[in-house]
Amino acid sequence: MSAPDVHAPVPPGEPDPALETWFDRLSAAVAEELPAAVELRHRLHADPRLSGEEQDTADAVVAALGLGEGRPVAGTGRLVRVVDGPGRCVALRAELDGLAVDEATGVPWTSTTGVMHACGHDAHLAGLVAVARAVARVGGPAPLVLLLQPREERSPSGAADVVASGVLTEERVDSVVAAHVQPQLAAGVVNATPGPVNAATDEFTVTVTGHGGHGGYPHTTLDPVLALAAIVVNLQQLVSRRVDPTVGAVLAVTQLDAGASFNVVPDTARARGGLRVMREEDRELLLQALTDVAEHTATAYGCTATVHSESNEPVLANDPEIARATVPWLARGGVTVDDGWRSFGADDFSHFCTGHRGLMLFLGVDGGPETADGRRPGLHSPRFLPGDEVVGEVAAALLAGYLAGAGLLGPVEAPAG
Repeated sequence: MSAPDVHAPVPPGEPDPALETWFDRLSAAVAEELPAAVELRHRLHADPRLSGEEQDTADAVVAALGLGEGRPVAGTGRLVRVVDGPGRCVALRAELDGLAVDEATGVPWTSTTGVMHACGHDAHLAGLVAVARAVARVGGPAPLVLLLQPREERSPSGAADVVASGVLTEERVDSVVAAHVQPQLAAGVVNATPGPVNAATDEFTVTVTGHGGHGGYPHTTLDPVLALAAIVVNLQQLVSRRVDPTVGAVLAVTQLDAGASFNVVPDTARARGGLRVMREEDRELLLQALTDVAEHTATAYGCTATVHSESNEPVLANDPEIARATVPWLARGGVTVDDGWRSFGADDFSHFCTGHRGLMLFLGVDGGPETADGRRPGLHSPRFLPGDEVVGEVAAALLAGYLAGAGLLGPVEAPAG
């Protein structure tokens, strides 16, 4: 199917009547696709695959699309073109992989394989299919491709590999849009924050080396455990004293490893953790400060320290133009729009934002029934399971992003008929 030719531009500031017509037509078509999309969600949820092993999931989604096999990308991923046409296009992305989680939801379509779609990827894929089938059936205002992305949940990043492959440049992708469920937002709210919305992430390991010995003769040792304990405490002051509190950062020590016996002082002790920032300059500052604190604190205890860090994802910064352009279409769909929520979570969608207009929309959901202590399950919980209505909500968000991206490509012609 080909995209229509463009017509004369609509004056700035006025709603494009052609896009409004497309919105009405495509919204109705998406609604017709939702029953099948919900069934697809159930099938995907019952039979998930781990990162790097998503071939069966990709095959199932491609079969549901009915648009051909698509183009392999990043190993088990696919790129599928829905609307052909010259010039630049809009891409919609959804993730293929599940997590190594034993599901505890109890629904008839529960996964029993030790792998679970505990992060909403099943709903993201199903909503994407609903939009794609609707556009394939009634047409669309701009060229459209689908990105079925592998390995979002672990390194090496599937998104980074997609970008490195050059396929988005070859396909002339202008905008990449995704939607992700988020139980920290109220159900019915869709977030479209311009600028940074998810953090950059780094992993780090601090290794302290001293001189071990008998626990009963501490004066004969240079205790790396004591030095490491001081380092961990000192690291907790870095964020509060080095980073603008209106921006924030997270430095978390989450693993400690030292010794094998209560009466033996070991030669080495290690701490591992993560660093999350919203600004690249804070990342560089804190990594250097982390090294300085570790080395100098260890020296004060007669030990030495080395720091190894590994960068994971960059800051996920939504393109302000497409974020703002999406808001009217979300509102037209009847949802409450939020444009200020941010989180120190991370998503490798951030790699798409470095060379394209990127937009990650977050959808507020109810993650499942409350526990006895009044808590609801969050992302990656074995009990996390938004209701099937989320498939339609994901589809509506992706449709809004597609229309916004189409409008940024230039003037649009109304559908025929």
